Amino acid sequence: MEYILNKIKEFNRIIIHGHQRPDGDCIGSQYGLYNILKESFPEKEIYVTGEVSEYVAFVGRPTLIDDELFNGALSICVDCSRKDRLGDGRVDKSSYVIKIDHHPAEDQYGDYNYVDDNAPACAQIIMEFYLKFKDELKINQEAATALYVGISTDTGRFKFDSVTSKTFIAAAKLLDEGVNLSYVDNHLSVETLESLKLKGWCLSNFKMTENGFAYIIMKRETIEEFGVSDEDAAAQVSTISTIDKAPVWAIFIEYPGNEIRIRLRSRGPVINDLASKYQGGGHPKAAGAHLETWNDLDKFLLEADNLVKDYKKSLAN
Repeated sequence: MEYILNKIKEFNRIIIHGHQRPDGDCIGSQYGLYNILKESFPEKEIYVTGEVSEYVAFVGRPTLIDDELFNGALSICVDCSRKDRLGDGRVDKSSYVIKIDHHPAEDQYGDYNYVDDNAPACAQIIMEFYLKFKDELKINQEAATALYVGISTDTGRFKFDSVTSKTFIAAAKLLDEGVNLSYVDNHLSVETLESLKLKGWCLSNFKMTENGFAYIIMKRETIEEFGVSDEDAAAQVSTISTIDKAPVWAIFIEYPGNEIRIRLRSRGPVINDLASKYQGGGHPKAAGAHLETWNDLDKFLLEADNLVKDYKKSLAN
């Protein structure tokens, strides 16, 4: 971490990147770091580039910056395990690239990589970075709110088993810096009428395999029928997260251009090995993957069903 701080001090222009289709942890990490650096080094030029997440747009809205700003700049990439998943992939135009992440290290694309795959959220790493150098760095309410959003969303509101005492310590410190819990909850807990109707559709149309793999198939026409964003559609993976006999569940979403993405979740079995077979990866119990075509669906369902079957058999033994 000291090396990262020294690099930040070295550069006058810093560009903060996140991943494609950003979630709360991505945006929270980007704007948490942005606000810490703006508060600590007001003389520096600092930008957040990449894609917007409407779900957490109250934290910040990245914009794609001009090419010339990369010249002589330091790029810091947060919450993104692979270079090809960056929301703004122009990191090669920068003079130096630092990667800060909590996903298993698939692609060491930075000139310097800081990866802690034991951290449940990248925002927790950013907070630990601030706490380590709090005599030199400054934090404000905006930074604290962003980091709290990142930690709380990526831990399922502190209920995933990746949460440790360090997570609660980080959250407590953020509360001390002025996080307004009701303000955050009012943004994270509300949903549009269209999303609520889609949730009802998901509850009526999800399926389960013989051994207990629950899944939702979300074709393009369904998303358009309900008038929701792709982000809202993907969030429906949590709609079937509480089924008693389904320790693994997923949503298959058809994006424009016939891209089929999978959000895969687990309450027990390790699932990132399965995801890696389908152009994906991630955490042991939260991963993503792709299908080349819908013709690959049956094969994936069979492998997922066998995964659940083996898991339940291991519990019985």
